[in-house]
Amino acid sequence: QVQAVESGGGSVQAGGSLKLSCVASGYIIGSCGVAWHRQDIGKERELVARISRFDTISYANSVKGRFIISEDNAKNTVYLQMNSLKTEDTAVYYCVVECVSMNYWGQGTQVTVSS
Repeated sequence: QVQAVESGGGSVQAGGSLKLSCVASGYIIGSCGVAWHRQDIGKERELVARISRFDTISYANSVKGRFIISEDNAKNTVYLQMNSLKTEDTAVYYCVVECVSMNYWGQGTQVTVSS
């Protein structure tokens, strides 16, 4: 069974950093990609960063140069290092295992950035 479990959210002041972790399991490496999405109350869901199953990396324009997505296959973990955080980065962040047949969403972790 494919699972995604996030951790590492919290509260931070603007300009600070947080690192999110996603333990993604239940699939063969290379058969699925992993992405981070976020959604704040009253706003549309946004794709933040993705490592595709071909290991290509992409970022939303709003986080380029500030966020870094990486993976440790030995630990089945994908990370999202978030630097120079802004108040508009406040949202629930979801880890999504993206497979050909379907996507598997984690429960989400709250990130709150205060001014």
